[in-house]
Amino acid sequence: MELVHSAPSGLTAVPAQRAQDTLSLGHPSSGRATATARSTAVRSAEVDEIVERAQKGDRGAFRELFRRHRADVARLAYRMLGNATDLEDIVQEVFLQVHRSLGDFRGQSKFSTWLHRVTVNVVLMSRRAARSRPVFAPEALSDNEPDCGVRPDDEAARGRRLEAFRRVLDRLPEKKRTVFVLHEIEGLAPADISQIVDAPVLTVRTRLFYARREICELMREEPALRHLAEEMTQKSDELTKKGNSEDEGGAR
Repeated sequence: MELVHSAPSGLTAVPAQRAQDTLSLGHPSSGRATATARSTAVRSAEVDEIVERAQKGDRGAFRELFRRHRADVARLAYRMLGNATDLEDIVQEVFLQVHRSLGDFRGQSKFSTWLHRVTVNVVLMSRRAARSRPVFAPEALSDNEPDCGVRPDDEAARGRRLEAFRRVLDRLPEKKRTVFVLHEIEGLAPADISQIVDAPVLTVRTRLFYARREICELMREEPALRHLAEEMTQKSDELTKKGNSEDEGGAR
């Protein structure tokens, strides 16, 4: 049984500072999220019908599930893995697991939440297997070879930030990294993440709190991210103080 340690005061006041906003990782804007919410019920009913047909052995329905959700699975796998070396293999393995386990899906959660859980499990198994394989460093480019990857300064800077942030994510413990990616980059609510990682919501929030704090510390070690770490820490401190002040005012 997992022990849940209480987080320091101000846990709920820590800002939901989206890493994808700071690093341009492409999370949907609030406008898009609002527009999406309007059609959620319709799409949910459609998905439920397709899932039921697929569970009955309808191959066309399963292909439709694959078509609709492949991009989401690939995006989450890429963000968790930090590279695309074997991304297609991961996607194929996820849907193989979905095909095998679809009969066990009882609709107790959204299909997308269940699919996220399958994806996370496959990615974590892949990461564990990768740690047992030898790693070969790529050959360095010759000084006489032209750099074919030259980009404008702003694009090059963004690329450096992204690579640095992937290094930071890779240094996080597995459980913290998983909830951070699901919440801060995928935009999932703690309640949904709770179902995906099979942990209480309080545990998810606690992991998020410490993941954010650890990421800020690791970002200070990356020159490309150092100024962003200071901004995130300052914002976190401001909102934490505000949250504590409101708590004290309500207690009077």
